[in-house]
Amino acid sequence: MTTPIDVLVIGAGVAGLVAARECAQVGLSVTIIEATDAVGGPVAGHVLDGLSLDSGAESFAVRGGTVASFIEDLGLTDQVVAPNVAGAWLHLPALKPGSPVQSHSKADASVSVPLPKAGVLGIPGSPLADDVRRVIGWKGALRAYLDRLMPVLTIGREHSLGDLVKKRMGQRVLDRLVEPVASGVYTTSAVDLEIDVVAPGLNRALTTAGSLSGAVSALRSGAPAGSNVGGLLGGMASLPAAIVAALEHHNVTIVTGTTARSLARSGTDNEPTWAVTVTRRADADPARRDAAQAESATDTFTARYVIVATQGAQALRLVNSLGTQFDALAELDWPAPTAVTLTSLVLDAPALDVNPRGTGVLVSIDAPDVTAKALTHVTAKWAWVAEAAGPGRHVVRLSYGRAGAPNPTDDLTDDELQALALHDASALLGVPLPAGCVRAFARTEWRDALSPATLGAPERTRRVREAVAATPGLEITGAWLAGTGLASVIPHALQAGDRIRHAALGLTITAPDL
Repeated sequence: MTTPIDVLVIGAGVAGLVAARECAQVGLSVTIIEATDAVGGPVAGHVLDGLSLDSGAESFAVRGGTVASFIEDLGLTDQVVAPNVAGAWLHLPALKPGSPVQSHSKADASVSVPLPKAGVLGIPGSPLADDVRRVIGWKGALRAYLDRLMPVLTIGREHSLGDLVKKRMGQRVLDRLVEPVASGVYTTSAVDLEIDVVAPGLNRALTTAGSLSGAVSALRSGAPAGSNVGGLLGGMASLPAAIVAALEHHNVTIVTGTTARSLARSGTDNEPTWAVTVTRRADADPARRDAAQAESATDTFTARYVIVATQGAQALRLVNSLGTQFDALAELDWPAPTAVTLTSLVLDAPALDVNPRGTGVLVSIDAPDVTAKALTHVTAKWAWVAEAAGPGRHVVRLSYGRAGAPNPTDDLTDDELQALALHDASALLGVPLPAGCVRAFARTEWRDALSPATLGAPERTRRVREAVAATPGLEITGAWLAGTGLASVIPHALQAGDRIRHAALGLTITAPDL
């Protein structure tokens, strides 16, 4: 490990794998180290009851075409599939009697309704449309329509998505339409989301249209036709597997069970050398498995270039000691990490063959009868899963954990969590699901993720970009900087890898924004 390699990538999530491939394709020697035993990060899969299923990300946004192009380059284009267009539902507290959305009996506390289609992050383009009134009632719809009559006072300067929605359209639109979508997509309240990150172009469209609903309609009309997301046959875990196969072709070394502890730089700007101290678990090294040694050992990798592709908190710890340009990064207003628990259930439930709640349900934080924040009816959303499962067998996935609050599953055993998930699935889907219908259950924990979309994100990203630009031989990439989803992560990682390979080959390029 004392002989310098060309590029050391810290982190084997999709960002690290993509950046590594970009470097290896031009002949650079590349090693990837990963703290866990698996690659791909949150793009992962598992097998339940004989079905290959996603245990993390289940789709990718098609915007920009970058992911589709990358998938084509990997030879996976024939595996790309589109989801069912039926769309999702909302699970909300019932409105007071007299509104279009009310419970069927005095005992009911919640109601499920289809999510209106002509919107952006739940913001309606037509506040008086029938599907919108079904959710927010006439009172909420009339208040939302006032947006069309109000002047735009802070043109192009809005930051908080939630504050903008409340100011322009009222509390009901925020609580019953926008918050469930924001929490389901970003695990964060709409009040804490940066508009320019989660809805690029909305501020500009607001300026042009003169109203929020008009801005939403303009963005919708300008969007390309077809589904906004795609998936892969066999699950999204096919993507990191295909990247690893490409890396093996280029003789890239992947070392798992190895955690980077410190990062130090020596040499010159033209010939930098990096020393990365790591802790390797004894069982991660075959030579140590039968030896009477400590549970872990310390090693050092040396490299000409380093790409940090870990989660945000670890990345900030690694670069904190590199110089004054990094000193202040840890003091910025970073959001607290959010812990998310995903539960997957395979059910014998013929009553679900009719897909009673479309492709899934987004849950209001105020819904009194459900703990989950969202449910995906996997066999309703993806035809390939339904075909593999067969009639009467269904897959549902529920997620738990919202930003700024303890995860409600933390103290639950697997049996307790299974019972909770089954209860929530029954309430959300409107179908009785007895314990005996469960064929398989899995629990997946995703921890310590920093949201890339909270207020102040553009400024934080700018500060990181400036610090990296002042440190030759270093790049940082990952969802915490790039943004949520593969459509943000993959182009960001491609750019990071491209800058490293140009530097290694002695070429000069202009670094685009991270």
